[in-house]
Amino acid sequence: MFVSRSMTRKVITVDQEAGILDAQELMAANKIRHLPITDSDQQLIGVVTDRDIRSALPYEFYEDPQGAKEKISALKVSDIMTRDPITISPTYTIQDALLLIQNSKVGALPVIDDNKRLTGIISVRDLLRAFINVLGIGEPGTLLCVLVEEQVGQLKKIVDAITEENISFGSVLVARYWEENKRAVFTYLLTLNVVHVKKKLQGLGFKLLDPMEWYLDQLPKNETPPQSSE
Repeated sequence: MFVSRSMTRKVITVDQEAGILDAQELMAANKIRHLPITDSDQQLIGVVTDRDIRSALPYEFYEDPQGAKEKISALKVSDIMTRDPITISPTYTIQDALLLIQNSKVGALPVIDDNKRLTGIISVRDLLRAFINVLGIGEPGTLLCVLVEEQVGQLKKIVDAITEENISFGSVLVARYWEENKRAVFTYLLTLNVVHVKKKLQGLGFKLLDPMEWYLDQLPKNETPPQSSE
């Protein structure tokens, strides 16, 4: 799935000459936390966040907002925005966006075209919605975790066993396991009755794990963290 299919297209933006209080009110009114700054050609100049604005407001503003307004009325978003922010192309995948957000420690990415014009914005919330749709977990179902040997054909055996029970899949994910030459297969099944399929999988020699006991700290660590691409 591409970023262009999951991003928010109707992006609220402001001019770089806007006051920070105006920007704060705009974000509050639209319930957003990231405000792209564009020029007259819709080219991205920078981004300001609610955290940027909170950090820029003096302490006395929170004690006496009216009295401090005059002091900060001259402060523009251009004074506090992040210039040349990390961006992403609409042709990237949502997996690319997720990794870039994780590695860059940002909450959203402006989406720009080849001419650096803003075409959308993709946030953590957008990505969560996209992955919920991809994984099919918006429908009632049951998550199974099956431990398999890292061999060709193992996944097919699991899929065949489940489909023979006339059970539909929401999604299937294959994850690393902390034991060498093994993988954990997560199947989200669109049924709450999985007693028979569990027995069938165990009868085929598969070990079932409790998905609730799965945690990432058990996975082997990479010696060097993955590098993000901008």
